[in-house]
Amino acid sequence: MATLYDAPTDELIDALAEELDDVVEAPEWALFAKTGHDREMPPQQDDFWARRAASLLRKVAISGPVGVERLSTEYGSLANGSTRYRVAPAKKTDGSKNIIRTILQQLEDDDLVQQQGSEGRIVTGEGRSLLDETAGDVLEELDRPELERYA
Repeated sequence: MATLYDAPTDELIDALAEELDDVVEAPEWALFAKTGHDREMPPQQDDFWARRAASLLRKVAISGPVGVERLSTEYGSLANGSTRYRVAPAKKTDGSKNIIRTILQQLEDDDLVQQQGSEGRIVTGEGRSLLDETAGDVLEELDRPELERYA
């Protein structure tokens, strides 16, 4: 049986985003929200919310229990913000905690993620099976003989 660790990350997130497109719904303010304070514009992808939800579900499954603060650090960027002066070293900026928290709450409502006290969030059995089934489907669709032993 294939697990989420066996499938290539990009293909897994793409397939999982299609699965989660009906589950998570972007709020009205998501059209105007930036993914970090160092960004100038909100994301332009049509399926940004589902892709970020798929990526967050995978991150929680791998790193759980994990909190919003640590996820925000992982989804941040290493940038100067402005590239006008290149003398100063690059600074790490965090990602949007509101986007992450809202998506995690939506995943909790669908019983894919649950909160484990003050430690953070973990993936439920239902979320783990969704990840593993999607990984199995991704491996079947790929034309890579070195990955056939996992399918």
